[in-house]
Amino acid sequence: MSDTPASIQALPQAPQHADDHARRACRHEPACPTADRIDRDAAHVVAAHPEQGWSLLCNGVVVFEDFGEILPDGHCIGSRHRELAMAVPHRRAS
Repeated sequence: MSDTPASIQALPQAPQHADDHARRACRHEPACPTADRIDRDAAHVVAAHPEQGWSLLCNGVVVFEDFGEILPDGHCIGSRHRELAMAVPHRRAS
Protein backbone atom coordinates (compact mmCIF):
# COMPACT_ATOMS: atom_id res chain seq x y z
CA MET A 1 0.00 0.00 0.00
CA SER A 2 1.34 3.42 -0.94
CA ASP A 3 1.74 6.18 1.65
CA THR A 4 1.19 8.82 -1.07
CA PRO A 5 -2.33 10.25 -1.12
CA ALA A 6 -4.25 9.35 -4.27
CA SER A 7 -4.65 13.01 -5.19
CA ILE A 8 -0.88 13.48 -5.68
CA GLN A 9 0.14 10.13 -7.11
CA ALA A 10 1.89 10.26 -10.47
CA LEU A 11 -0.20 10.28 -13.60
CA PRO A 12 0.06 7.14 -15.73
CA GLN A 13 2.84 7.23 -18.31
CA ALA A 14 2.17 6.75 -22.00
CA PRO A 15 3.45 3.38 -23.19
CA GLN A 16 6.95 3.39 -24.68
CA HIS A 17 5.54 2.09 -27.95
CA ALA A 18 3.16 5.05 -28.41
CA ASP A 19 5.26 6.46 -31.25
CA ASP A 20 5.38 3.03 -32.93
CA HIS A 21 1.58 2.90 -32.70
CA ALA A 22 1.29 6.35 -34.30
CA ARG A 23 3.68 5.27 -37.07
CA ARG A 24 1.52 2.23 -37.88
CA ALA A 25 -1.80 4.07 -37.50
CA CYS A 26 -1.00 6.85 -40.02
CA ARG A 27 -2.66 6.16 -43.33
CA HIS A 28 -1.66 9.44 -44.99
CA GLU A 29 0.42 9.36 -48.13
CA PRO A 30 3.19 10.28 -47.68
CA ALA A 31 3.15 9.18 -44.06
CA CYS A 32 3.12 11.88 -41.40
CA PRO A 33 6.42 12.55 -39.61
CA THR A 34 6.72 10.70 -36.32
CA ALA A 35 6.72 12.49 -32.96
CA ASP A 36 10.49 12.09 -32.56
CA ARG A 37 11.32 14.03 -35.74
CA ILE A 38 12.03 17.76 -35.86
CA ASP A 39 9.28 18.24 -38.48
CA ARG A 40 6.63 16.55 -36.30
CA ASP A 41 4.40 19.65 -36.60
CA ALA A 42 3.82 18.81 -40.27
CA ALA A 43 1.57 15.86 -39.38
CA HIS A 44 -2.12 16.07 -40.29
CA VAL A 45 -4.53 17.50 -37.72
CA VAL A 46 -6.98 14.83 -36.56
CA ALA A 47 -8.79 16.90 -33.91
CA ALA A 48 -8.83 20.70 -33.83
CA HIS A 49 -10.03 22.76 -30.88
CA PRO A 50 -9.16 26.36 -31.81
CA GLU A 51 -11.56 27.69 -29.17
CA GLN A 52 -9.30 26.01 -26.59
CA GLY A 53 -6.05 26.72 -28.42
CA TRP A 54 -4.86 23.20 -29.24
CA SER A 55 -4.91 20.51 -31.92
CA LEU A 56 -4.13 16.79 -31.93
CA LEU A 57 -1.89 15.64 -34.76
CA CYS A 58 -1.90 12.25 -36.48
CA ASN A 59 1.40 11.33 -34.79
CA GLY A 60 -0.07 11.80 -31.29
CA VAL A 61 1.47 15.23 -30.65
CA VAL A 62 -0.74 17.90 -29.07
CA VAL A 63 0.18 21.33 -30.48
CA PHE A 64 -0.86 24.55 -28.75
CA GLU A 65 -1.48 27.90 -30.44
CA ASP A 66 1.85 29.23 -29.10
CA PHE A 67 3.54 26.19 -30.74
CA GLY A 68 4.22 24.49 -27.42
CA GLU A 69 3.76 20.72 -27.62
CA ILE A 70 3.01 17.64 -25.58
CA LEU A 71 4.61 14.56 -27.11
CA PRO A 72 2.98 11.11 -26.97
CA ASP A 73 5.45 9.99 -24.28
CA GLY A 74 4.31 12.86 -22.02
CA HIS A 75 7.29 15.18 -22.52
CA CYS A 76 6.48 18.86 -22.91
CA ILE A 77 8.21 21.13 -25.40
CA GLY A 78 8.08 24.88 -24.77
CA SER A 79 6.89 27.37 -27.36
CA ARG A 80 8.90 27.21 -30.58
CA HIS A 81 7.38 30.40 -32.01
CA ARG A 82 10.69 32.29 -32.31
CA GLU A 83 12.49 29.25 -33.80
CA LEU A 84 9.74 28.65 -36.36
CA ALA A 85 9.46 32.34 -37.27
CA MET A 86 13.21 32.55 -37.87
CA ALA A 87 12.98 29.54 -40.20
CA VAL A 88 10.89 31.60 -42.63
CA PRO A 89 13.35 33.62 -44.75
CA HIS A 90 11.19 36.71 -45.22
CA ARG A 91 10.20 37.08 -41.54
CA ARG A 92 12.06 38.01 -38.40
CA ALA A 93 11.02 37.08 -34.88
CA SER A 94 9.97 40.01 -32.77
